[in-house]
Amino acid sequence: MNSVTTIAGQLDARGLKIAIVATRFNDFIVDRLVGGAVDYLERHGLDRDSLILVRVPGAFELPLVCRKLAAAHAYNGIVALGAVIRGATPHFDYVCAEASKGIAQTMLDSGTPIGFGLLTCDSIEQAIERAGSKAGNKGVEAAAAMLETIRVLEQL
Repeated sequence: MNSVTTIAGQLDARGLKIAIVATRFNDFIVDRLVGGAVDYLERHGLDRDSLILVRVPGAFELPLVCRKLAAAHAYNGIVALGAVIRGATPHFDYVCAEASKGIAQTMLDSGTPIGFGLLTCDSIEQAIERAGSKAGNKGVEAAAAMLETIRVLEQL
């Protein structure tokens, strides 16, 4: 049987420039996501001088800032981090949908990998679980996905 050519990304951040865009809203959760992403990238060889953290007010602003960073062509990848927690109004649904669509569209339009680390949770407890307790740290997962995508794209 013939072997199949496989392209896979190596989790090596050496030599890359990365931007993290993180919301200030719900910062008690988002700061844990940022910490996880930074730690992950540094453990995989990223030089701290090659990392920039950009703070935005909330999730709705994430796509615009990601688009601006991608258009600058100064970064190999971007990690978008935030937390939206459901309240009593439909505001949650609109913010989550538009932020998600905007980030995805930015990635497709620019060709810049964006790690999607926007938590969309029904409760504060769910957000805490996803920011470093029972459900792991979604900031780490977003950074890992972005890094692997960068390395896959380099081979295509």
